[in-house]
Amino acid sequence: MSFFYATDYTSVIVALRAKKVHAAYMSPFSYILASQNHDITLIATMGEGGKPHMYHSIIFTNYTTHLNSMSDVKSRAKSLTLCFADPASTSGHLIPRAYLVTLGLNPDSAFKQTIFAGSHPASILSVASGKIDVGCSTKEYGMDLLIRHGELKEGQIKVLWQSDPIVSSPIVARNDLNKELTKKIQGLYLNMAKDAPSLFAAYVKLYYTHAEKFSYMTVQDSMYNGLRKIARGMKDLNVAN
Repeated sequence: MSFFYATDYTSVIVALRAKKVHAAYMSPFSYILASQNHDITLIATMGEGGKPHMYHSIIFTNYTTHLNSMSDVKSRAKSLTLCFADPASTSGHLIPRAYLVTLGLNPDSAFKQTIFAGSHPASILSVASGKIDVGCSTKEYGMDLLIRHGELKEGQIKVLWQSDPIVSSPIVARNDLNKELTKKIQGLYLNMAKDAPSLFAAYVKLYYTHAEKFSYMTVQDSMYNGLRKIARGMKDLNVAN
């Protein structure tokens, strides 16, 4: 068995479709995009207290911009630079893009410049350093994680908006994978907290606090219908049924 680390979500989708990988960890939005051909199966997602773990998207700025609200962003958009994280990111692209559109701000034309930073840390640190005025990312796996790792200081960026909770990222397998093997892989995830508690806790602590609350759980496609509806409403994203 071999493990590969992709540089972005889009390359994970491409690898699955090209049959270069058998299973993958995906963002919710990249799963929606990849599942359009109905050739992947959900295996598991991270659970917390018996329910799917939830996280949030945020839009933020640095204190030198003197932006204090999204109303300020709207009124000054033409003079501001904006960055998303990754094109197939849920919290770093889909959700904040959809929210900006509800404000009457088309990210492709309303701002002085709009770019993709390439990752959540890059989006956050670009804003924290003053290279970009407004950024989009995830609170839990972005801002909070960088603070815990000492790469970002408390109060270095200012959160202007936070989304409703988003269902955690899924792990998937290709449908043409042997069904018994898929079940074994799924079982390894679902039983990891019980069968390998030290290993599981070490992994969880990389991203979360209170590791004892977490365990993998089964996940249904319908859990992502809300995000799928948002994606379908964004004409330029071209997300099919």
